[in-house]
Amino acid sequence: MYGGGGGGAANANTLFGGGGFMPSQSTAVPESGGGSFSKGRNAQTLLPLTVKQIMDAAQASDDKSNFAIDGVEVSTVRLVGRMLGKVDRVTDVQFILDDGTGKIDVNRWENESSDAKEMADVNDGNYVIVNGGLKGFQGKRHVVAYSVRRVTNFNDITHHFLQCIHVHLELTRSKPPHINASTATPGHANQVRLPNNQATTFSAPGNTAGNDLPDLVMSVLHDPALIDREDGVPIDHIANRLQRPEAVIKEVLNQHESDGHVYNTIDDRHYKSTLNG
Repeated sequence: MYGGGGGGAANANTLFGGGGFMPSQSTAVPESGGGSFSKGRNAQTLLPLTVKQIMDAAQASDDKSNFAIDGVEVSTVRLVGRMLGKVDRVTDVQFILDDGTGKIDVNRWENESSDAKEMADVNDGNYVIVNGGLKGFQGKRHVVAYSVRRVTNFNDITHHFLQCIHVHLELTRSKPPHINASTATPGHANQVRLPNNQATTFSAPGNTAGNDLPDLVMSVLHDPALIDREDGVPIDHIANRLQRPEAVIKEVLNQHESDGHVYNTIDDRHYKSTLNG
């Protein structure tokens, strides 16, 4: 694993450079449509990816606005790499992300003062974690970021690429005939079953069936009164709402972040659901 020093950053391209870990043919979409997430919310699941995977992604629809990787429709992604060519403009910031497998353009709109503060903290040469939407325009792919965070622990780089490998293996290990509303677990309309019988749950507001704490935490993040908060929902608010210790809530949020359900915003104590944008 990487240490906290700059040597870890230098090793990232050595470990993960070249053509990426994936064969390009693995991004082909089955003609039968098997394994593809249905359109809508399911495609909003945040997936950890490499730039090469994005560049090799197949077009998932005739309008060429949607992409599929490993047979799964993808629109929300997480990338980790070096920031290059940062350009500050009046309303947005543009830069190139290089993760050792390829380069991709990234755009971050600065709609709030917190957005500008976030982007002021990162500069060319920094390793950053980018969460955002995958877009295509005139045949060129780019990411519209809603979170750009500087890497302070270089173990995060290792962790990201291990997640990329894990998700790729899980999605290609077995393909159910269809993944759509009919395959959702009974009684959980927002639960989508992934290969290897793993389920990703997105609890709607008020859906607290079974009083499962991870579901309750997501229910708070999906509260209509909190969805529009640009800085996200603070941990202490969730803890007070659910009457649970902050340390327990933080542990649940860390797991949700690892699974791609949430991301932190202005710091590591404010979170938003990836479904809320």
